[in-house]
Order: sequence, then C-alpha cells, then structure tokens
Amino acid sequence: MPDPDLVSRALARNVKRLRTERGHTLDALAARSGVSRGMIVQIEQGRTNPSVATVVRIGDALGVSIATLLDYEEGPDVRVVPGDQAVPLWTGPKGGTGTLLHGIEAPGPLELWDWRMAPGEEYSAEPHPAGTVEILRVVEGELALVHGGRVHAVPAGSTVSFDASHAHVYRNAGERELRLTMVVSVPPPR
Repeated sequence: MPDPDLVSRALARNVKRLRTERGHTLDALAARSGVSRGMIVQIEQGRTNPSVATVVRIGDALGVSIATLLDYEEGPDVRVVPGDQAVPLWTGPKGGTGTLLHGIEAPGPLELWDWRMAPGEEYSAEPHPAGTVEILRVVEGELALVHGGRVHAVPAGSTVSFDASHAHVYRNAGERELRLTMVVSVPPPR
C-alpha cells in the first residue's frame, strides 16, 4: 500500500492543478461538486483525508477519474501499478475494502476496482454523472445490488452492468466474503 502522506500530497497537488487548469475558483468547484469550499481548501492543503464520496464528487466535477486525482507519478505510455501501490479508498466496519487498482482517461475517466466485503457489509454509492456505467464481476460470494428500488442477486461467476447515474448499493447479504471486480466508465466532461 502506498504511503498515505504521498497519496494525500498527490490529491492536494492534483486537485489544485486541475482546478486551476480548468479556470475554476474554489467557490466554482464547490458549486460544481457539492463539496464545501472549506473542504476543498483542506484537501488542496493536504490537511484532510476525505471520504470516497467526496473524492468522487470532486473528480466528477473536474471530469477526471479518482486515479488521476491520486496519481503521484508522471508515467510513460505504459504504466504498471504494483499491487502494493493500489489505493484502498473504502473500509467497511467488518474489514471489507474497496481498492482502486488503476485508472485512466479514455477519453473520460475509466477505473478498475477490487472490492471485498464481509457478510453484512454494504456500500451506498451516490449517483454519478449522467452516462456513467459500471460493470461488476462477482468473483466470490453473492452480491445484492440495489438499483432503482430493486434488489438484484448477482452470484459468483456472474457479471452485471448498470446505469450508475442513479443511487445504488453494493451489499453482501451472504454468509461468506464477497469479492468483486468493478469497472467504472464516466463520460468525458462536456
């Protein structure tokens, strides 16, 4: 796992750089993202460890992936991300994790995630920008995907895709660990 201070410094540098490149004031980014001006200031100064939802909202407002916000290397055309440098962004109360494995801009943000959830854990995701699609492949256990007010059972070996511009929940309603791989595709900013 990368050094948390390195990740925090990269987030601070990248948010400030991208905000400036796009000509957004702190107030404008706050309005676009729904994240308070004060929180953005703390992020840009590297004084806070924001939640996944906060980082997602800022990335969406800037039109970039979480991976771009957390990128602490300027790399070549081919970039290998060692397993110990993947960034865990969600930790469940029973030890589950949501880890960003890699991400690119293609032409919009494209992210690859590894999720592990203990029995009874769940993650509630806020709506992403219109046109965002998620694809989930259940490796172990059974996912209960809540989308559009319905629960969809997705057993091991199955893959599901859905419009992620609506609130959704990943839940492990089973009795053993749930493990899934997820791809998130966000359309490029207009």
